[in-house]
Amino acid sequence: MSEHALDVGLADFDQHVLEESRTRPVVVDFWAPWCGPCKSLKPVLEKLAAEYGGKFLLAKINSDENQELAARYAVRGIPSVKAFINGEMVDEFSGALPEGEVRAFLDRIIPSPADELRAQAADARMAGDTSAALQLLAEASKLDPQHVGVRLDAAEIMLDIGETDEARRLVGSVPDAADPRVAQLQARLQFAGASGEDETALRARVEADGNDLEARLKLGNLLVAAGDYEAGMEQLLEIVRLDRTFQDDVGRKTLLSVFNLLGGGELVSRYRRLLASALN
Repeated sequence: MSEHALDVGLADFDQHVLEESRTRPVVVDFWAPWCGPCKSLKPVLEKLAAEYGGKFLLAKINSDENQELAARYAVRGIPSVKAFINGEMVDEFSGALPEGEVRAFLDRIIPSPADELRAQAADARMAGDTSAALQLLAEASKLDPQHVGVRLDAAEIMLDIGETDEARRLVGSVPDAADPRVAQLQARLQFAGASGEDETALRARVEADGNDLEARLKLGNLLVAAGDYEAGMEQLLEIVRLDRTFQDDVGRKTLLSVFNLLGGGELVSRYRRLLASALN
C-alpha cells in the first residue's frame, strides 16, 4: 500500500478526509469485501495514488463496516468514489472505470501547475503585493495560455489599479459562458469610466429638472462606480419609470448590469422586484 493511501473509518473520517482535503484533494473509495468490481478498481486507485506522489490522498472505506458514512454520502452502489476538496464533496463516480477514465477524474480535481501559481497569486494579492500577483499570473499563463481563471484574476487586478484597457482586453478574450465572473467584470468595466463625472453638478441638474434623464444616468453610473449601489440603482430605476425609450431602454439595461456586478443578495432582490413593478 502507498503512503498516500489508507483505510479510514467513522472515527477518523473527519481528520483524514474533511480536514486533509483542505490541503490536498482526498479521493474516498467506498468498497466492500464481497464486491467484485471493487477488487478491480482498488488496485487502480492504489497504483495512481502512488504514481501521483501525494497530489491526492486515497481514503478507503469499507461500506459494510461504516454504514453511517455510506448513508451520509448517499452511497447506493459500490464501488463508489467521491472526491473532497476544502471539506466538501466536489465530484464522484460509481463502478469500476478503466484506468484512463480514473486518470481523467483525478486530473479534474487535482490542481495543475498553473492552478498552484494562481493560488500563490491570490495570496500575494491578499497581502497587498499586486506586482508579485501579476508576475505569478503571467507565469501561470505561460504554462496554460487558455486558463480562464488566470485571465480573469489578472483582469480583476488590472481593474483595481485602473488599467481598464488591459482589463477589457483580458475579459474580452474569455467567452461569456466560460465563467460567471465574466458578467461581473463586464459590469465593472461599464461603470469604470464614470468616476470622472462631477457628482455635485449632476445632482444639481437632477434637482433642477427631474426629467433630465441624461444627468440621472450619469449620476446613477457615478454612484454605482463609487460603491453607493442603492442610490445609483434608485436613479436608474427612476429612468425606467419616466421613459423606457430613453437611449434604447438604457435605465433597465444598466440596472441589469448592476445586478450582474453585485451577483445577488437582498439589495439586488429588492431592486429586481422594483424593476418588475416598474415594467408592469
